[in-house]
Order: sequence, then structure tokens, then C-alpha cells
Amino acid sequence: MKTKIFLTASALTILINVFGQNPVMEFAFTAIDNTTYVQLDSIKVMNRTQGNDTVLYWPDTVLVLDYMSGITEIDNKGEDFYVFQNFPNPVISQTTITLYLPEKGKVSLVITDILGRQVINTEKWLDKGYHSFMFCPEAGEIFLFTAYWKSTIRNIKILTTSNVSGLTSSLEYIDSKISEPPQFKRIEATQGFTFSLGDTLLFIGYDNTLQSGILDVPETNEDYAFQFATNIPCPGTPIVEYEGQVYNTIQIFSQCWLKENLNVGTMIQGDQEMTDNSILEKYCYNNEPDSCAKYGGLYQWDEMMHYTTEKGSQGICPSGWHIPTDDEWKILEGAVDSQYGIGNQAWDEFGWRGTDAGANLKTSSGWYDGGDGTDLFGFSGQPSGTRDYDAGTFSVNGKVAMSWSSTENEPGIVFYRFLFYDDSKAIRGITVVDYGLSVRCIKD
Repeated sequence: MKTKIFLTASALTILINVFGQNPVMEFAFTAIDNTTYVQLDSIKVMNRTQGNDTVLYWPDTVLVLDYMSGITEIDNKGEDFYVFQNFPNPVISQTTITLYLPEKGKVSLVITDILGRQVINTEKWLDKGYHSFMFCPEAGEIFLFTAYWKSTIRNIKILTTSNVSGLTSSLEYIDSKISEPPQFKRIEATQGFTFSLGDTLLFIGYDNTLQSGILDVPETNEDYAFQFATNIPCPGTPIVEYEGQVYNTIQIFSQCWLKENLNVGTMIQGDQEMTDNSILEKYCYNNEPDSCAKYGGLYQWDEMMHYTTEKGSQGICPSGWHIPTDDEWKILEGAVDSQYGIGNQAWDEFGWRGTDAGANLKTSSGWYDGGDGTDLFGFSGQPSGTRDYDAGTFSVNGKVAMSWSSTENEPGIVFYRFLFYDDSKAIRGITVVDYGLSVRCIKD
């Protein structure tokens, strides 16, 4: 059974201009299901490079990534006065902003645009408790909401998609509730997390029992949107036309994949080696062109990578797409497995891993002896077989699907993924670059 971590954030906000020019970065998070806003339950941040992680507990949604010394937190003096991240964020037409006041008093509310121009400036006498406001923005991209109570200042950044000119910003008081103060995560809970420029971070967003993962190597402030839609064409990109072929797409949480194996290039015989001759080449199983039409081409790793070794490279994929890394395969496996979630250390192992990720990635037909595929998420993994590396022969069509990653384990040895006809688990292995394997592309 999947274990759920109860931590929540709609945004991680760093205000460098307010708190000084420190070596920090800002990551703002939101979530959608197709195009519908999703209120996140939780966010986990894993540093895949240094092997540590941290969590945020709702409603503590402010995190500072200090790339000199790791995580720091904004001075928590007067912490019981709090402004929660607005939702939805980004804003289409209106959004709700909630604040907590520890005792009755006057609160000043100021909203400025990206140029520093005040669009709202008002004061309210409020009782102790939670208070909600509806903000309708004028045309713009970013607004800063600032609340002043006694000597304490709280800020959030509001992202908008409104580009309709002639609108006027408005802020309307809509609700109040007397309740206990929010509980905040203390700095001791994050002291084990460190971050340096160049580290790979895995962000995992949780919505009830669902989870969605985003992998990145951040170099500056970023806005991330978790996607919780799955088994649908990728929103905005249902098909991709490339080299005379039309490929369908499939959204599996925050990853967008081509639904079919790549089939581009000029067919060569299986006993020939692919070379860097400026001609894109492919193998077709048993040297039959119809096999490429059905299962896609088979490629040696160097040819697929366009003779670079940089992981995550575009290689032979369409523009805006790339060869999946080993870590991106792990995210896919965690997203589709019913027991081992995204970021679970099981995916770092070799061999058969997980519970049913393999079955859920395989087509439900076309496999030897019927197979056990459910294609639960629409990935449609097919038994394309391989071109062997030693004699140029072909094998195991109908029984296995083997797909490259763009990540080397060591020079000439590369990680790949293996789906077997009668095993529900997903296999992670390494092999030599001379094999001919299938290629799936993932959207940048």
C-alpha cells in the first residue's frame, strides 16, 4: 500500500529584494489536473545529488534554498501572523488570499505590480482568526501582496495569466473564522538538507493518494506546475509530426511522453554497425520494414544520442523532446506503480523492481502467451525485441521491450529499461552501447 507523506505547499516563496541579495533561489509551485487547479496536500523536496530531502508542512509554505549553506528560513519573529499562498495560483480571473491574525488589530494590505506600482492600498481592523480576501487582478504577470501588522511584514507572490487591458485590480473581504493559530515547521526539521548549484532536485507533489514528480537542475528562480492528469493526450500537444511520421502523446502526471517508439531514419541490415556518417540509420526487427512500422526502429546508443554523451540530450528526438534520463525513467516507474512511489529507493536498485509498474506500462495485447500488460496509464509499451550486439542478429520479439536511457553508468555502458512479457515488475539494467534498442522520447 502506498505511504502518503503529509506535507503541503502551494508555493515556496523567496523575496530576495526584501531580505537582501543573499545566495538564494525561489521556487513557486502550483498544481493542475489537465487545466483545472489542484490544491496540493504536500510537497517533498529530494536532493538526488547529495542524497538528502526535506518536507514542508501545511501551512508553512516559505522555504529558502541557500546554495551556499543549504536551507534557511526567514526570521520567524512574530510568526503567528501569517499570509497563506493564494489559490489558485497562477490566477486567471480571481484568487483567494487568506491571512491569520493572532489578536485583534489593524492590518495594512498593499498590492504592487512588477514595476513597484501600488494597485491596492487599504487598511482593515480585524479580529483574531483567519480572514479571506478575493483579489481580481488587472492585466499583468506578477503581483506582490504585502500585509503589515504591528512590526511584522508578510509577503506572497501572485502569478497571473490575465492579459486583458482595461481591467482594474480589486480586493474584497469575503470571510472570517476564529481558530487556533497555524503550526509551523521549525528550522531543526530542515537542518539535514543541503543544496549546491548543479544539484539535481526531485520535487514530489501530493494530492490525496496521487503523486506527481518533477526533476530539475535549477540555476535560478523557477515556477513549477505539477500535472495530475494521466492517460490523456498531453494538453496542448496531442500529436507530434516528425520526419514524415505522426506520433501520439500521453500525459502521465508531470511527464509527457510519445506514445509510440520512435521510427525515423534509413534502414540498414542487422549485421552492419551504425556510424557517424551524417545519415540517421535504424534497424528493423529481422530486417523487415513492417517491423519498424509496428514496433518502431532499433538504434545503437551512439547513433540515438547523435554521438554525444550528455544525458538528457535531444538525440534523434523531435525538437522540444529528448532521450529520457535514468532518473526520468525512475519517476515514471514510481508514478505508475501501486506500491512503490516516486522517489522510493527501490527504483535505484538493479533488476526487477516495484510491484506492477511493468504490467501497467505494457500494452494489454500483442505479447507472447498473452502477456500480463494492463496499459493502465496509456504508455503502450510494446514487445519490440532487440538487435544483438555480437552477431547482428535479432531476438526476443514478442517477449521483451528494451528502451534506452541517455545516462551512462560508465563509458560505453548505459542504463536501459526492460519490460518482460510475463513479469509485472519493471527492470533496470545496464548494457553495452552496441545493442539495438527502442527509443521513447519525453517532452522537455
